[in-house]
Amino acid sequence: MPITSVHVMRHGEVDNPQGVLYERLPGFGLTQRGQEMTSITATWLADTNRDIAAIFASPLQRAQESAAPAAKIFNLPVQTDSRLTEAGNKFRGQQINCGNILTNPRYWPRYCAPWLPSWGEHFRDIASRMFRAIAHARAHTPAGRECLVVSHQLPIWMLRRLVEGKPLVHDPRQRQCALASVTSLHFDGSTLIGWEYASPAADLVAAASDMTPGNSSAAVNRGTPNVTE
Repeated sequence: MPITSVHVMRHGEVDNPQGVLYERLPGFGLTQRGQEMTSITATWLADTNRDIAAIFASPLQRAQESAAPAAKIFNLPVQTDSRLTEAGNKFRGQQINCGNILTNPRYWPRYCAPWLPSWGEHFRDIASRMFRAIAHARAHTPAGRECLVVSHQLPIWMLRRLVEGKPLVHDPRQRQCALASVTSLHFDGSTLIGWEYASPAADLVAAASDMTPGNSSAAVNRGTPNVTE
């Protein structure tokens, strides 16, 4: 059978000067650099002759904005799939990279089961919904063609750990899922036969900040310290 590819892209740099964990909160769009990142990635898809026949994206603003350049280049609508959304997290809206929030005793009950994790949406649930979203995208892409899916770092990483047959529990510092990066999954029918990773906007990532940079060169977004915390 002809090979069908699903390119799973992470959104670009987010406008988040306070460095809060934006999770699924509304109103977090891309910075100008983030917009440039996603334009570079969209252009890379076109320049490498990716035959994009459909585009799907998380409903969150940063993902929709990240899908827009590719939608323009390939003249396709962006189809929203809620299964591609960011992972739920009980620390939403807090400056987790600034100060002593994570070491505050009042939050210790959230750490009782880190393998789930107990502070947010369970890893297995994230992986399951992402797998279903990718299966949907593949099924709605003509055989032998390609599609673009735009999501978020942890969901993408859970998907990759799942398809590689690795434990979902992991060290966030080792995630290979930079801003505006692309994890491509290749299918023969419904059978996954391979994957590859690319970071077309790597030069801009090096100048960017990220809540969880993983193994990319982006800086940790610590935001402005909140002296009242």
